[in-house]
Amino acid sequence: MVNADTPGTKQGTITTIMDTNNTIGAGARGEGTGSTDMGYDAMTGPAGPQAREHAGAAIAGIRRHAAVGPGAPAEPVELLEPAAQDVDLRHHGDAEVGPGLVDLAVNVRLAAPPAWLVHRLAASLGDLAAYPDTARARAAIAARHRRSIAEVLPTAGAAEAFVLLARTLNPRHAVVVHPQFTEPEAALRAAGHAVHRVVLDEADGFVLDPARIPDDADLVILGNPTNPTSVLHPAATIEALARPGRILVVDEAFADTIPGEPESLARRRDLPGLVVVRSLTKTWALAGLRIGYVLASPDLVRILADAQPLWSVSTPALIAAEACCTPEALAQADALAVTLAADRSYLVERLRAVSGLRLPVAPRSSFVLARIEGGPQVREQLRERGYAVRRADTFPGLGPDWIRIAVRDRATTLAFAAALEGVVT
Repeated sequence: MVNADTPGTKQGTITTIMDTNNTIGAGARGEGTGSTDMGYDAMTGPAGPQAREHAGAAIAGIRRHAAVGPGAPAEPVELLEPAAQDVDLRHHGDAEVGPGLVDLAVNVRLAAPPAWLVHRLAASLGDLAAYPDTARARAAIAARHRRSIAEVLPTAGAAEAFVLLARTLNPRHAVVVHPQFTEPEAALRAAGHAVHRVVLDEADGFVLDPARIPDDADLVILGNPTNPTSVLHPAATIEALARPGRILVVDEAFADTIPGEPESLARRRDLPGLVVVRSLTKTWALAGLRIGYVLASPDLVRILADAQPLWSVSTPALIAAEACCTPEALAQADALAVTLAADRSYLVERLRAVSGLRLPVAPRSSFVLARIEGGPQVREQLRERGYAVRRADTFPGLGPDWIRIAVRDRATTLAFAAALEGVVT
């Protein structure tokens, strides 16, 4: 492990990790974002021209030394931290579930999409003979966030967005804030980039201090609310990270788990280099369909679209994006978030009554991070009792005694808490 006390940062660990699989270069050329703009101009308003200039500078700087094209040579890089290979960045909650188990490991909130959405998806099957057209979905997403269509790129889930960013950008100093969703780092490493980890501390409640981000970081990635800690960072904290010459990527896959999305930056068009990644799979039970999107400057959206494989987002997925951005759907999502908050409070109450289990923070999203001695044994005994929870030691910064528990309805929580108490007593 390489530890560095970077000037301008709080005392802490910044871990440099490099991988040997270099896939830098342009991906299969996509169809682009199209020329029809059904929204308003991305650069209107007093902050528009300045924001565009800053965004362009950040993109140009971060791509300057990229090897582009399918024949680009892969340069060998040195592996600086063998221990990092012990963290399985590609392990996710779906690996924990199995037949007969109550799923508390995956953060998809519904057992199935709502009936109105199923109806829209079923109706779209009659159009499968035609190639997907992103226009209507992009227009709906743009309207939902009060953005220009040129600032929207639908993707096959948030995961594709992270891959596209990793393959098109060439940062000199990429920082990933952990613990958080591991696909952004996995994508960067797979593309041959060095990754500096800024690991937040349990003692601080996993709260981000902007001073811990190195001044020379030209790519910063973090989640808000953060998976798995369920911490919601204030928008002002994240805004403080934006600056000319830096790409700031905020994973907002769980933003709609909070009523009103108070700390979301999805509508912010004035922050230089800001990229917001969203997902529709969690709230609407669409993990198997794969639908998400990127909100960014038109210049960066064009770059990502050019690297995106042709027709990577299916017609049903695009229909889902359009349907889930209607006022009626947004109202239902907010109502689901209100219900979630009540169910989460009940889960927290029950967990705090369990001997030996500790909650480091007050959770704000659809999952709760907990610490309990003998975590692997607890997880295995819970499986024997019919419950799957998410191991959290595959999130950098967390160890084997950490588990993540998805919020479910009260009846499920009550039964799970009883099983957990039976394990620890």
